Amino acid sequence: MVKPKDELEAALDEVSSLNGNKTLIIAMINKAYVQGENPLLNLFLESFWLGNNTQALVDQLLLVTLDQIALDRCKYLRLHCYGLVTDGVDYSGEKLYMSDDFIKMMWRRTNFLADVLKRGYNFVFTDIDVMWLSNPFARLSQNPSVDIQISCDLFNGDEWSTYNRINTGFYFIRSNNKTVSLFQTWYARRNEFNDMKMKEQDVLQQMLDEGVSTELGVIVRYLDTLYFSGFCQDNEDYRVVNTVHANCCRGIYAKVVDLTKVLQEWKKFRSVSDHRRKLRRRKRSKGQINEMLKRRKKLKGRINETSSTTMPMQWSWHEACANSWMN
Repeated sequence: MVKPKDELEAALDEVSSLNGNKTLIIAMINKAYVQGENPLLNLFLESFWLGNNTQALVDQLLLVTLDQIALDRCKYLRLHCYGLVTDGVDYSGEKLYMSDDFIKMMWRRTNFLADVLKRGYNFVFTDIDVMWLSNPFARLSQNPSVDIQISCDLFNGDEWSTYNRINTGFYFIRSNNKTVSLFQTWYARRNEFNDMKMKEQDVLQQMLDEGVSTELGVIVRYLDTLYFSGFCQDNEDYRVVNTVHANCCRGIYAKVVDLTKVLQEWKKFRSVSDHRRKLRRRKRSKGQINEMLKRRKKLKGRINETSSTTMPMQWSWHEACANSWMN
């Protein structure tokens, strides 16, 4: 007799079956991410629309909602949704960074993701304040021996070095006995550092520093901030960026302000890039050499001018996020 699927298993199976390898993208939202004039969820979804080869990835996304308002919004947008119920705990409002409620919510997230791993699903977990500007799966290692590939607040240039400072707002993890053990150990240690008020990311960093992953045989790859960028350590070149994370930022309002600028700058970059490609196609389509040389001369000046005025290679200063720490 086939055991009936519970609601979570049904949701995971539906999303992961689209690619046939039990792999999906998971993000978690509450009311604070879906309300307001320009909700953070809107920016997150817009980044998929604007990104390189990211539009289809929305079909592989499961939004885990922490309250009814977030669930209703998810369903209204016709996305894949799962309502996570936590009896006696209200996770609906904004949980300010490093507040007690914020830390509790991060541990609830860790426990939920551990359950997903135990069910045999691989996943990319992404915070809602991560902009997906280019398909990250093209940059992530497909080597099955690499168990976790995790983003960094600070990257030291060596993707295998435990001296990198991690960020749990974006990572790809494979389900196996080793990773399940790691998550169980991680969650079990949540009360060890109460006096130090450490969030789940800090505890995992402590475990990596102690060599727990090595003891368990878990292979960890640390993602280069050149490609998996964040406000802590900016990407240096639009042309190779995969994701941009509003880390090192306190509060949803500041994140919305600065991520809106990120998407505006990305659209400008894409517009210039598309224009250049069109110009190259036009040059190739001309049959007469003299005409082609004339056009090439004109285009060269236009491209140089565009490159120096409207196509910066670095993001502008994240002012709202920088100021968020002063409040």
